[in-house]
Amino acid sequence: MTIGILTSGGDCPGLNAVIRGAVRKGTEIHGLDFVGFKDGWRGLIDDDTMPLTRNEIQGISKQGGTILGTSRTNPFSEGGGVERVQEVLERNGVDALIAIGGEGTLAAAKRLTDAGVNIVGVPKTVDNDLSATDYTFGFDTAVQIATDSMDRLRTTGDSHHRCMVAEVMGRHVGWIALHSGMAAGAHAILIPERKTSMAQITEWVRSANERGRSPLVVVAEGFKLDTMDDAHSERGLDAFGRPRLGGIGDLLAPLIEEATGIETRNTTLGHIQRGGTPTSYDRVLATRLGMSAIDSVVAKRWGRMVALRGTDIVHVSFEDALGELKTVPAERYDEAAILFG
Repeated sequence: MTIGILTSGGDCPGLNAVIRGAVRKGTEIHGLDFVGFKDGWRGLIDDDTMPLTRNEIQGISKQGGTILGTSRTNPFSEGGGVERVQEVLERNGVDALIAIGGEGTLAAAKRLTDAGVNIVGVPKTVDNDLSATDYTFGFDTAVQIATDSMDRLRTTGDSHHRCMVAEVMGRHVGWIALHSGMAAGAHAILIPERKTSMAQITEWVRSANERGRSPLVVVAEGFKLDTMDDAHSERGLDAFGRPRLGGIGDLLAPLIEEATGIETRNTTLGHIQRGGTPTSYDRVLATRLGMSAIDSVVAKRWGRMVALRGTDIVHVSFEDALGELKTVPAERYDEAAILFG
């Protein structure tokens, strides 16, 4: 039995650990063969492959990124579709596919599964926004990177008596902003789940400044002021038709400076949050998910995704995985807000 593996969407710390876990268990326990499709769905549509033997996966669990490459290609775009996917899989003797990706990847995987393609999913999103799993690998690494960056921003802010704004990832949910902001001692955390007024933001900033502190404001890229209908976006749409977010920090910084008179600077952490080596937690979680994906393959549980529940790995349907986003509960935000100002 030959299994294909692809990594799709944004890169994420821990992807290589998933690949290694799947290949090691598949080859050594079940005698499976593996082929990798390069650059996500693009490699599957273009029939661009690479071998995945023990030689290719040696020592990769500690490496960031993905040895397979990735892209935001839509498998149903021009040149793709169910027939093309089935043709390429058959040509390569691939019996089933492990698709590692986030919401867009898993939605495409569900559509292909409904059409008869044998697919098992592994959740990948640094935003930690899939409701069917308690945590996604890459989230812990992103939070640690963001926290380290904010610790550095605070020292330069203190030196110049400035207000520092840190924009982090978080399209629909504010988990990275919440966790890193609390860890770094932010004086305000702004998330997509909670619209906030400029008056409230400036009140928090002034309160910190009046206590002799240099304010730190953490904002998720999907945050909206109470006067905004949509998240700030200046860079068009991605392959799945979603706005490319970013720039809310640059929008807020001059507004804060104008309202408070405090010199304010924004830093957008951007892709640095998902670069570099994964934390030990993410390496272990990703490895376990990759190994559990093989259990689904062997049991022929197609159209299902592996997920973390407590400390156990479980198997859930694509429908459950894509049912709703895991947003920050109001009580979690209110708990953090006690520390603001």
